[in-house]
Parts: sequence; structure tokens; C-alpha cells
Amino acid sequence: MAHDESGAMAGLDARVSTAENYRRFARREVVQASPQYARLAEAVAADERVVAFLESLPQEKRQPNLLFAAAAYLLGEPADAHTLNRLVASRRDELGRVMRTRRTQTNEAARCATLLPALAMVPGPLALLEVGASAGLTLLPDRYSYDYAGHRVEGTDRQAPVLYCQPYGPVPVPGETPGVVWRAGLDLNPLDVNDADDARWLECLLWPGETGRWRRLHDALATARRCTPTIRRGDLVEDLATVAADAPPEATLVVYHTAVLAYVDYDARQAFADKVTELGAVWLANEAPGVIALAGGGRSPTGGFELIRDGTQLLAHTDSHGAWINWHTA
Repeated sequence: MAHDESGAMAGLDARVSTAENYRRFARREVVQASPQYARLAEAVAADERVVAFLESLPQEKRQPNLLFAAAAYLLGEPADAHTLNRLVASRRDELGRVMRTRRTQTNEAARCATLLPALAMVPGPLALLEVGASAGLTLLPDRYSYDYAGHRVEGTDRQAPVLYCQPYGPVPVPGETPGVVWRAGLDLNPLDVNDADDARWLECLLWPGETGRWRRLHDALATARRCTPTIRRGDLVEDLATVAADAPPEATLVVYHTAVLAYVDYDARQAFADKVTELGAVWLANEAPGVIALAGGGRSPTGGFELIRDGTQLLAHTDSHGAWINWHTA
């Protein structure tokens, strides 16, 4: 796995100021999806009190998604510029405690729609091991149903939500969901789909204005309660082999993750890649561009993530929340 020289981790670029990172978040990531959070991020960039508070936290705890989710968690609703400033002024320690103990564990079920074509290409039956699994909502790709611009794929749970995804290019949309005989997750801080406070944290991670995501989250939580995946607490390097050892030998082991490796440094990324190789597993990484650097891999004109197999093969560019997939044709 090539070295990413960008200096970025967890959506932040260590080479620029905290204020500039928030301006970039406003103008590049949420300007279309959530105008409210775009305005809030711009306000944070200009707010000396909030910036000073952020700079009192460890670098990896300063990202906008974490601040805004923690504020919503304490306020009971998404913050605006005024309420966030007041929160920092009056409940600084409490807000800092939430941000230090919580993580941006966005568990968007719709990401399964961008993973499904790649999973369907793997000889089955499948044993799925997701790193950074959060509450396990993306450990259920066979349970959901899908709609790719009118092409329907029926999942095994007819009560589960239908995930809509716009395909671009020659996406190999399967006729059915893959057979899954084993599934497990690995996470530093697993969330419990049956715990009301954990479910509320997942709600707080949603962006205001994206009403479809709220309904999908609740439907996916209900699906996970009917088929609750096992999620082990542990580190992606130190504990990967231990969890993988439980997979049935007759199944093809698939290790996958979305928006996870950006939260660890280069050495940990390289160690993880080595561990996956030692396991002989199929590896699917759905990460921001540059997290796994590919020579000549290109960049999507519409942004998003890169779906990469085995650290070397660019399969597709994907929307970070599963709304579209653009299949690579090289």
C-alpha cells in the first residue's frame, strides 16, 4: 500500500489551520447535502472561541462531524452558530468529554449498495468481516433490497429497507444478493443496536436536511435487531486475525471497511494491509481518495470514495453515503 503524503487524517489536513479545515468541509463536503451544516462550518471558522476550544482537543478529535454530532447530542437538536457558541461558553468541559469519548461512527446502511457489486464478484459462500463496524448496519448486505435506477435486487429480509443507488458506467449489478454464511465486525467502540443511547448517537451523526437518511437509519436498525451481527471490541491490526479465525473454512473471507483507515496513521494502515494479506482474504476498501494510493488510479470528477480491491485494483468511485457508484473502466 503506497504512502499517502497529504498529511490528512480523519477528514482533517494537519498542514492547514483548524479554521481552514472547517471552511473546506463547508465548501467541499456539505454545501449541497446540508446547507445548514455548511453555514455552521463557515461560522466555526470565524468563531475564535469555538476554534480555541477545538485546538484544545487532540488533532484527531477536531473534525466537524464529531463536533456537530456532539453538539446535537447535548442540545437535543442540530446546532446553529449561536447555540454552538453558547454551548462552548457554558458547557465546554461536557462537550469536550463527549468528543473525547465518542467517535464518528457513521453507520450508513446505503453504503452496502456500493459494496454489493464488488461482493457479488467474490466466489461464495461469503464470510464477512467488517473493520470499523460501528453498530453493524453495513454487515447486512444480503438482508437489504436494492434499486439501481430501476434494476431491483431482492434481499433476504423483506422488511428491510430498499437502498437506492444511481449507477454510472458498466456497474456489474448482480441478479441476487450474495450468500453469507458468517459475519462479524471489529470496532474499538462497538455500538449496540438495542441500546437507545447508542441509537441516539447514530441519529446525531446524520446531517440536517437529509431526511431520507433518518428513515433509512431507523429501518436499518430494525433490520439489525432481527439479525444482530456479532461485533467484537478490538484493534484493526492486533485483533483482526483472532476474529477471522472464527470464519468457517469453506467460505471466502472478505475483509472490508468504509471511511476507517483515514482515522489511523500510515504505519497502522500498512500493518493492517499486511495482516489482511497474511489471512489470504479478499480485501475491499471504500475510502477517501489517497488513503490507499494507487498509481494512475485517477479521481472521480464528482468526488466521493474509491472502492479498491486487494489494495491494488480500483473498482469504482462511490458516493460517501451510497447514493451513486461510478464503475471504473480502465
